[in-house]
Amino acid sequence: MGKLRFGTAGIPRSTPQRHSTDGIARIRALGLDCMELAWVQKVSIGEAKAAEIKAVAQEYDVVLSVHAPYYLNFNSRDPKIITASRKRLLAAARKGWLAGARNIVFHPAFYHKDPPEVVYERLKEHMVEITAILRGEDNGVVLRPETTGKPSQFGTIEELIALSREVPGVLPCVDFAHLHARSGGAYNSAEEFAHVLRLIEEGLGHAALDDMHIHVSGIKYTDKGEREHLNLADADLRYRELVQVWRDFDIGGTVICESPNLEVDALTLQALYRQMGG
Repeated sequence: MGKLRFGTAGIPRSTPQRHSTDGIARIRALGLDCMELAWVQKVSIGEAKAAEIKAVAQEYDVVLSVHAPYYLNFNSRDPKIITASRKRLLAAARKGWLAGARNIVFHPAFYHKDPPEVVYERLKEHMVEITAILRGEDNGVVLRPETTGKPSQFGTIEELIALSREVPGVLPCVDFAHLHARSGGAYNSAEEFAHVLRLIEEGLGHAALDDMHIHVSGIKYTDKGEREHLNLADADLRYRELVQVWRDFDIGGTVICESPNLEVDALTLQALYRQMGG
């Protein structure tokens, strides 16, 4: 079937009971095989619940990841927000690891009119410190700063590749919808999708293509970037070409669908991927 797993950002819409363990079981029943724990408001689970989630995910062979809280900004003018950002990311990484998740996705920072290279150095310093803390706890998560959907946010693919080269334990989360929206409509052809993957291979080695963490959805955007996520059928993202490029490069890892209809589009992408497998 190939090396990519497909799943949803959070519990599938069709899950009768709105608990992570029920969502994992529903993922397997749908024929999908990964799920992102959407801890986007706060990290509130205890150790016992995390252990239960891990056990259920192992039982159903569902790969888990975590989306950390949205309220992170490692370039804030307010030191309290910096401190809170570190605590939130560490909490997501610690509880995620206990729950069996390896990839911890987060939105890293806003530029706030600072030069991108200055923001980069600030973020790198935090990533070095946070990964050191986690490794000291024998926590093997990978921190996945996400390509962001607005030009006001830190998170170009080039920035994330550079950060990943310099900080062990960091790799990009490549959100193709965000790349499309951030650029005002570019990153929407086979050539441009392939360019992204070539940048990753050149910057991080072929192993990074075997260990991708991808977000995808339809998206509405303006000249200021992302407005909202859409279902694939309602948007202009050329997702068929995107899936073909994944096949052409024979990438591995996980694809998380963030369309409002979640599992519907996840299954669409999975079916396309399998059809293109020859």
